[in-house]
Amino acid sequence: MSPPERLKDYSRESITFTNRAMIAFGFVVLLMLVLVSRVYYLQVVEHDRYAAISEKNRVQLQPVAPRRGLIYDRNGVLLADNRPNFSITLLKEEVRDLDATLAALGRLIELDERDIERFQTRLNQRRRPYETVPLRFGLTEDEIARISLNYHRLPGVQVEADLIRYYPHGASLVHALGYVGRINQRELGRVDEQNYAATHYIGKLGIEKFYEDILHGKVGFQKVETNARGRILRVLERQDPIPGRDLQLSLDLRLQQFTEQLLGDRRASVVAIEPSSGEILAMVSTPTYDPNLFVTGISSKDYNALRDSPDLPLFNRSLRGSYPPASTIKPVIALAALESGTITAEDEVWDPGFYQITRNGRRYRDWKRWGHGKVDLDLALAQSCDVWFYETGHKMGVVPMSDMLGRFGIGQDASLDQPEALTNFLPSREWKEGSRRLPWYPGDSINLSIGQGFLVMTPLQMATTTAVMANRGRWVQPRMLQGLLAESDGEPQPYAPMLNRKEKPADVVLKNPAHWDQVIEGMVSVMHGPQGTARRAGRDAPYRIAGKTGTAQVVGIAQDEEYDAEALEERHRDHALFVAFAPVDDPKIAVAVVVENGGGGSSTAAPIAREVMDAWLLGDYRNDLEASP
Repeated sequence: MSPPERLKDYSRESITFTNRAMIAFGFVVLLMLVLVSRVYYLQVVEHDRYAAISEKNRVQLQPVAPRRGLIYDRNGVLLADNRPNFSITLLKEEVRDLDATLAALGRLIELDERDIERFQTRLNQRRRPYETVPLRFGLTEDEIARISLNYHRLPGVQVEADLIRYYPHGASLVHALGYVGRINQRELGRVDEQNYAATHYIGKLGIEKFYEDILHGKVGFQKVETNARGRILRVLERQDPIPGRDLQLSLDLRLQQFTEQLLGDRRASVVAIEPSSGEILAMVSTPTYDPNLFVTGISSKDYNALRDSPDLPLFNRSLRGSYPPASTIKPVIALAALESGTITAEDEVWDPGFYQITRNGRRYRDWKRWGHGKVDLDLALAQSCDVWFYETGHKMGVVPMSDMLGRFGIGQDASLDQPEALTNFLPSREWKEGSRRLPWYPGDSINLSIGQGFLVMTPLQMATTTAVMANRGRWVQPRMLQGLLAESDGEPQPYAPMLNRKEKPADVVLKNPAHWDQVIEGMVSVMHGPQGTARRAGRDAPYRIAGKTGTAQVVGIAQDEEYDAEALEERHRDHALFVAFAPVDDPKIAVAVVVENGGGGSSTAAPIAREVMDAWLLGDYRNDLEASP
């Protein structure tokens, strides 16, 4: 018999359902309260924090690089320009896999190991958040197109446009202007890092380096809105950068390039200065190289070729070349002899072709083997008689010579804006005892009297000494900057900090001012006298030139041997030197020429200087050296 069926208790089930519903409702309400409290916490309590985070993700403050100042020559010809450049950059915060991204880019554009190494170096440098890092510069239109088509596969990769330095005249001015290059970590530590936040370039050498603060300008900023991939959607706010100031230099491009043409493929230097102002008109060092190679980074192949060249194109001979001035320094030695009372302009010295300190001692030979006979000051300068200076230097001793050389700037940094210029040293008794631990010997004075021995000078120092001689002792410091160009009328304005950068050397004041005329007339006889060593270079000149030839030995010649250029290797032959200024009565130009292994100063260096002076004074830019035999 089956058990009786139980009847449903609807009342009890209703109560159970109600209780369960209430529990569920309470649980839902509790979850709602948690959600509302969380929303309240995020929207109210943490509003400012998350608003800032959101704004930071959406809005970024980016630096804007200033335009670098332009550089012009004295006639307004553009020497250093800026031109657009397209580069590929990576935003580290957006790149998911750096190695994979680099590999993908390497399949689209050409990337060598040096590009990757430089990118890794820049990536590890200190930088601002969301600041792109350049990978390669100078993209072609075809490369830009390939990258643009693959943007969707390259998160964090961008093509950016900026302005880079461009030197329209290439190799003609690199040793005068210097160049800019990509900034490195060491340089970044020396500058205001904030002001270089968006800058990839900095002056490396020369004028570009010395006037970096003026040329660079002040960085600007812009507030931009970006999407989730970091790409700029719009600019919300912008503070424009302050562009760098434009410079006008004293260089004359036409004279610079003409002088370079005169030198050809020689290893040589020419420096031309305006004596009245100290402005550098031309500063040429050959051989040379194209500075544009260095702006975005020179290849290893090109750099090794320049570095390993036996002609040293990277070497700035005008500022760094130390050469014995040889006979070009004789006018200064003659002034020292006259001022010290060692000799007068009329006193004569017998020149048999050699000079001896003692009867049976070493013979210091004259360049003219059979001698010059009786020689006074004028003939000693005109014929560059070594024996006259041997005897005078021996009698005078080192002190008057060293003192006069120092007053002409030897051993000093006299230039205002050539930071790479060597100062060399001033030979003296104290200098030799301090540096060589040896006494000063009479033979040292004899060597010093003809510009040999310990004395070395740069072409810039030779030109400066010649300018002081042209001014009859009035000192002007060599400089290349004429002024900063005004934005309104383009006229150069003097830059006081540069002009007052260092104290000007004291003028050379002589006890007897007539000594200036006596020495300068001897230099005029070099060019225009019947026995002058450079009379061929001075022939038919419509203006008077005061000059001095010089020939500096590169290798020693035994006392009883005769110099034979043909028997020596080309690089062992004498250096050819020449200094001059013109016109004598109102000097407009002072020139120093050094031709390495060029032989005689009168045959090689003097004709070059005459061409330079004709070009500047007469506007004659014909190269007559090409027509001469």
